[in-house]
Amino acid sequence: MKVFRDPETVHAPLAGYSHQVLIEGERLLVLSGQVGMTPDGTVPEDPVDQLGVALDNVVRNLEAAGMTVRDLVKLTIYAAGELDPVRRREAFASRLGDHRPAMTLVHVAALASPALKVEVDAMAAGV
Repeated sequence: MKVFRDPETVHAPLAGYSHQVLIEGERLLVLSGQVGMTPDGTVPEDPVDQLGVALDNVVRNLEAAGMTVRDLVKLTIYAAGELDPVRRREAFASRLGDHRPAMTLVHVAALASPALKVEVDAMAAGV
């Protein structure tokens, strides 16, 4: 069972995420960092477009494990540079809908390749 919570003793979330996820009696899927590279190896130049592709890769990994975005419990986004906040939120909303996993955004100096501007780590729990 997964319980997504925002304790009253902590400030309200600043965007579309939950402060905590309590997981009991579920299987756990831990993904390696997913970058903004399409299956054919294309990397969009725009960082928010890369975020969208990285999130699509997370969804594909979930599906391969028999899971959906509703099973996501934690996302960590690493960004080498700025991500337009409005477009960033749209990228999440179009893929996650109203689902609100725990989430952290970390700005970093660089990723594994200069072309890569975004990487997304994910954890999911499901039956």
